[in-house]
Amino acid sequence: MYKIVSSLAFTALAASLAVAYPAHAAGKAQAATVKEAPLRAHLAFLSSDAVEGRGTGQRGGELTVTYLETQSAAIGLQPANNGSYRQPVKIAGVRSLPAKSNLGITAGGQALPLQFGPDWVWGPGDAQADHTLDAELVFVGYGIQAPEEGWDDFKGQDLKGKVLVMMVNDPKPTALEPKRFNGEGLTYYGRWTYKLEEAARQGAAGVLLIHTDASASYGWSVVQNSWANAERFQLAEGKLGTGLQGWMTDATARKLFAAGGQDLDKLRAAAEDKNFRPVVLNARVKGEARAEVRTLNEFNVAGVVPGTDPKLKDEVVIYSAHWDHMGKQGTEGDTIFNGAVDNASGTAALLAMAQEAVRNPAKRSQMFLWVAAEEQGLLGSAAYAAKPLWPIEKTVANLNLDSLNFVGLVKDVSTPGSERTDLGALAAATARSMGLTVAPSRPDLAGGYFRSDHFSFAKAGVPAFSVGAGHGWVKDVEASKAKQASYRAKYHQVSDEYDPNWDLSGMVQQAQFTLNLGRMVADSPKAPQWKAGDPFGKARTSAK
Repeated sequence: MYKIVSSLAFTALAASLAVAYPAHAAGKAQAATVKEAPLRAHLAFLSSDAVEGRGTGQRGGELTVTYLETQSAAIGLQPANNGSYRQPVKIAGVRSLPAKSNLGITAGGQALPLQFGPDWVWGPGDAQADHTLDAELVFVGYGIQAPEEGWDDFKGQDLKGKVLVMMVNDPKPTALEPKRFNGEGLTYYGRWTYKLEEAARQGAAGVLLIHTDASASYGWSVVQNSWANAERFQLAEGKLGTGLQGWMTDATARKLFAAGGQDLDKLRAAAEDKNFRPVVLNARVKGEARAEVRTLNEFNVAGVVPGTDPKLKDEVVIYSAHWDHMGKQGTEGDTIFNGAVDNASGTAALLAMAQEAVRNPAKRSQMFLWVAAEEQGLLGSAAYAAKPLWPIEKTVANLNLDSLNFVGLVKDVSTPGSERTDLGALAAATARSMGLTVAPSRPDLAGGYFRSDHFSFAKAGVPAFSVGAGHGWVKDVEASKAKQASYRAKYHQVSDEYDPNWDLSGMVQQAQFTLNLGRMVADSPKAPQWKAGDPFGKARTSAK
C-alpha cells in the first residue's frame, strides 16, 4: 500500500498556499489554467493511508472534511454556508436484525418458508428501528407513473397501507413503439431507487422488488451482500421511504404468486401493456421487522467564487465531486480502501480548479462542492438538493467529476447526458476550443446517468451531467487501453491506490475541460435549458 510521508502532506498544503496569495497580489485576471502540481499533491494526500479511505462515519471522513475546508480557505474560496464551509448531512446507518424479527409472508393461507438472505432481504426505509406489519400484497407491474409516456401502473387505486410488489427496469420497447422508455437505454423509471421513491409517494407501507439477473444487471449476491451482510445508509431527515423496503429472488416470487393462485409470467406479460391495472395478491406480509439504527452527521463542503456581473452574480454554476470512499473494513491484511481514482481524483481536481477560479472569477458565481456519502446512494448530493446553499432556481448548471483519467492525454471527452440540455452544445464548443472531439453517445443500458451525484441536481431541475475522460488515447494506444481496463479489477477494492508514476496529463486535461465549460456557462448571457419534453425539465419549470 502506498504510504505518504509527512513531507508530502506538507507539500500538499504548501502548494495551495503558495499559489493563492501571489495570485491575489498580482491584481489582474490571469488565464484559469489548471496546474498539475497541486492536483497531484492533493490526490496523493487524499488517497493516502493517512485519511483511511475517507469512510462515511469514520475518522478518515472527518479528516477529509477538515482537509477540504482548510484548503478551501487557503485557496480563497468564500464559505458557502453562513460563514462555514460545512453543510451537515444527517444520515442513518441501518442493519436488519432477522434473528430478532418474525416477519413472513402468507399466500393462499399458508406461510411461505422464506430464509432471510437466500430468499429475500428487507429493512426499514424510514430510519426507524421497529415495524409491525400486517399488510396486503399488491402487484403493480413496473410501478411506474410517467405522464409523458402515457403510463400509469397505479390507475388511481388507493394503495395506502399496502406492500407493493414491483419489477425492476422499464417496459420493453415494441415494434409499434421502438422508442418508448428510451428504447434500448434505461430511464430513471427503471432504476430500483425510483421504485422505492414511488412506493412512498403512493402511501404504501412497503415495497418488495422482484430480482432477476437480467433486469437488475447483476446477480442476487450483490443484493444479498448490500442488504443482508452490511450496514446500509440512508438520509435520516427530509423525504423518507416506506417502513419496509426489500427484494425477493425470482424463485421466491414464483412460489409466492403460485401459492396465491396467480401466474407470474402471465402477470409480467400483462404489465408490458399500458392498460395494466394493479392486481391484489392472495398474500400478506405479517410480523415484526427489527433493525439496528444509528444516526450520524456527515458533511458536504462548499466554497464560492463570487461573480463579477452585478446581475448574473446572483446565479451560480456548481462543480461537484464526492469526497467519500469505502473507508476501513476488516481486521486483517490491507484494511484501507484508499479510493485513489474513485474519487480522490475528482476531489483533488476540484481543489486545483478552484485555485484557478479564484484567480480569474467569472460573471456568474461559481461554487465548488464536495459531497458526502455518494457511495451510500448519492446521499450528500441529495441532501444538498433538498436544502441547497444557493437557490435551486438560480443554479444554472452542475458539472460533476467522478473517477478521472489516470492514464494519459486523450483526443476526446465523454459527456453522457449533456445532450438532454443545452450543455451538450456548449460541451461540444468547449471541446473544439481545446482541439478535442466529443465521444459518440451510446445507449445507457445500465442507467449510468442516474448513478452519480449530478443526478441529484437533475432531479431538482438543474441542467447537469458528469464529465467523462474519453478513450481516444494520444500515445501508446494499446498500452493505454490495457491500463484503463486494468482498473476494473481495482474498482471498490483495496488496490485502488495512488501511483506516483501516474501520468496525470489526462486528468489535468479533464479538469481543464470542466473548468472551461463551467466558465463558458458562467459568462453566457443565457442559462442552459432542458430540451423540450425531458421529464427533468418539469422540475426546473416548477422551481421558477
